Amino acid sequence: MARTGRRQFLGGLLAAGLIPKPTWADAGSPVFLSAAANPDGSYVLCGIDAALDVRFKIPLPARGHAAAAHPSRPEAVAFARRPGTFAIVIDCITGLRKARLESPLGRHFYGHGTFSSDGSLLFTTENDYEAGQGRIGVWDALDGYTRIDEWYSGGVGPHDIKRLPGTDTLVVANGGIDTHPDTGRTKLNIPTMAPNLSYFINGVVVETAMLPPQFHKSSIRHLAISKRGDVAFGMQWQGDQMPQALVGTHQRGSPISLMTASTDQIRQLDGYVGSIAYSGNGNSIAVTSPRGGVVHMYDASTRMFFRDILLTDVSGIASLEDTFVVTTGTGQLQSMTRGDSNFSGQIDVKWDNHLVAI
Repeated sequence: MARTGRRQFLGGLLAAGLIPKPTWADAGSPVFLSAAANPDGSYVLCGIDAALDVRFKIPLPARGHAAAAHPSRPEAVAFARRPGTFAIVIDCITGLRKARLESPLGRHFYGHGTFSSDGSLLFTTENDYEAGQGRIGVWDALDGYTRIDEWYSGGVGPHDIKRLPGTDTLVVANGGIDTHPDTGRTKLNIPTMAPNLSYFINGVVVETAMLPPQFHKSSIRHLAISKRGDVAFGMQWQGDQMPQALVGTHQRGSPISLMTASTDQIRQLDGYVGSIAYSGNGNSIAVTSPRGGVVHMYDASTRMFFRDILLTDVSGIASLEDTFVVTTGTGQLQSMTRGDSNFSGQIDVKWDNHLVAI
C-alpha cells in the first residue's frame, strides 16, 4: 500500500474508533509531573508513577516551573519559570515537542495553566506589564494550540489557575503584585496590593473573594482544589512584620477563611508558601515552604495546624489518595500522611517548584 494510502487508511480506522487512542498508560502511567534540573545543568520534565519511580525525563529548553496535564491525551504543557515567555507542549510517549507557545508582545507567563474539562482549551496566566493587569490566555488545543482569546484576570499578578472538578469553572489566584521586565522581579506596588480569588465561567468573572484589609500584603499564589470543589490557597507575605496566617480556604458564596497556627509555627514558614495540596479525602491540607525547609499540615474542617515535618528545600507537593508526596531541591521524593513520614527515594536531579497531579 502506498504511503499516502496507508496514512488515509489508518486515519479512517482512527476516526472510526478502531485504533485505540493513546492514553497516559502508554506513557508509563505517571501520576505526577515535575520539572527538574539535571546534574549537568540541563532541564527536564519528569513523569513519576504511583510507586514514585521516574517513568520519563523529557528535555526542556530552559528552567521549568509548573506543568499542565491534558485530561485524556498523554500530553503535557511545560511552563517556563516566571517571567518566562514560552511554554512547550510535549508528547509524553515520544518526548517530541508538539507545539511551542509564545506569550504575546508585552506579556509574560506566570508558570501555570490548566485545561478545560474536555481538553479542547488551555488557559494560561499572564502579565500585561505595560497596563499593569493580569490576563488569561485562551489556546485551542485541537488546532495546534492557536491563541484564540484572552480575558482580564480580575486583578494584578495572576499566578496559579485551576478548574473546579466536574465543571468548567476556573479559579485564578491574583497575587496582587505588579512587576515589569525592565526591573526584573522587583515588586512595584506593595503599598497598594489587592490580592484576590477570581472565579470565571465562559470568560466572565462570576465571583471575587478578597482577603481582609489587614492581609492586603499577603500575595495569593498557589491553589489546591478538593474533590468537592473547595479551594485552598497558599500566600507569600510582602510586609515587614510577621504575618498572622499564610494559608486559607474558600467556598463559593462564603467569605475567605484563614488557617490557625501559633506564632512560632507561622514563623517556621519564613513568610513563604511554595506549594499546597488537599489530601484525597479532603480532610487535610498540606503546604511547603522551601525557605523555611518545612511542611505544614492543617485540618480542613477545624482549620487548625496539627503537624510539621522539617525537610530541606522542600517545595513540590501533591496527593496520592490520602498520602501527600513532596519533592525537594536536593532530589528527594517523600510520602507522608497525617501521622507518618516515609522516605521514598533519592533522585539525581534538583526538583523544581511544583509537583503536578495528572
